[in-house]
Amino acid sequence: MEQHRTRSPQYGTRQYGPRRDRPGPPGPPRQPVPSQAGRGAGGEPVRTARPPGPQRRPAPVRRPAPAPALTAGRLPNPRLTGLGSGLFCAVVMFLLGALCSALFGASLTAYGVLFLPVCVLTALWVRRGDLMTAPVVVPIAFAVGLLPLAEGGTGSRLMGLLTALATQAGWLYGGTLIAGLIVIVRRIRLVHRRRTAGARPPV
Repeated sequence: MEQHRTRSPQYGTRQYGPRRDRPGPPGPPRQPVPSQAGRGAGGEPVRTARPPGPQRRPAPVRRPAPAPALTAGRLPNPRLTGLGSGLFCAVVMFLLGALCSALFGASLTAYGVLFLPVCVLTALWVRRGDLMTAPVVVPIAFAVGLLPLAEGGTGSRLMGLLTALATQAGWLYGGTLIAGLIVIVRRIRLVHRRRTAGARPPV
């Protein structure tokens, strides 16, 4: 009988069984091992200090815009209250009455002519909420301005004031009518603006 010889495996001979250099079946992807450099004692993560971010600059302080300077061809446009318009008209008419008494020999005609532009300015400068006060304060200011024009004592001055109001009623009614028309026009424009603003669709 022949005896089977057992041969020791040699290099270069074919070996049975899986070789290590052969790729096996694809397995699950390996998870990267977290670095232990950022962990402290006990396995807790160590928080590193973040570099300071850019500092926020303080918001610039807004200064109120300077009031526009009055040009040579631009008239002042103040807004007077009802009381302010009355005081303005009365003081100006009193000064004009004293001026007419000193320069024009107490001329009521010159006083009446100067009364008209004062009525116009009073009606234009009164604010929107006190428009109806302009036609009321204008006749009062006309009477106040007649005081420097009336001469004599208390009784004579009072009689001269009543006489001037009776004889110069045309200037008084004319100035009051001008102030009333300006107030009515301003009132109509104000109502029209409000209606136009209310009719606009919301943005």
